[in-house]
Amino acid sequence: MKKEITVTINGEKHTATVEPRTLLVHLIREHLRLTGTHIGCDTSNCGACTILVNGKSIKSCTMLAIQADGKEIITVEGLATTEGLHPIQEGFKENHGLHCGYCTPGMMMRAVELLADNPNPTEEEIRWGISGNLCRCTGYNNIVKAIQYAGAKMRGETLPSTEPEFV
Repeated sequence: MKKEITVTINGEKHTATVEPRTLLVHLIREHLRLTGTHIGCDTSNCGACTILVNGKSIKSCTMLAIQADGKEIITVEGLATTEGLHPIQEGFKENHGLHCGYCTPGMMMRAVELLADNPNPTEEEIRWGISGNLCRCTGYNNIVKAIQYAGAKMRGETLPSTEPEFV
């Protein structure tokens, strides 16, 4: 039996009629056409589908769309504003924090929550904080630098070097 739900995604209310078994990632990508949220493994191992639900990062392949009814959701499309890129997006750009880009949206969304909870994380805290999101291309060094860059920018500090580290 289908159910009507209402979610607020990136500040905009959406009402949809979904099957009870519809995963949130499928609602986002297929019904709402927000394709920045990637489907990677469908088993919650990779984190490519990570989004924010009420400010907390979740893997949207592990949540049913009906569980999101009434919730506030932010996807990677909701990070940038009319003023420009979100600091985490800028950090990934300036620090070469992506290669193929498949993990990038989920990695960014996880980093947004990480920095909200801890505005000045150590390298070890960053690595632990993103450990549920897998990247097969980068070796993580530039992703860590991107998160450090974003944290410094959000704190109003001098930005760390953007010299890429190639591995």
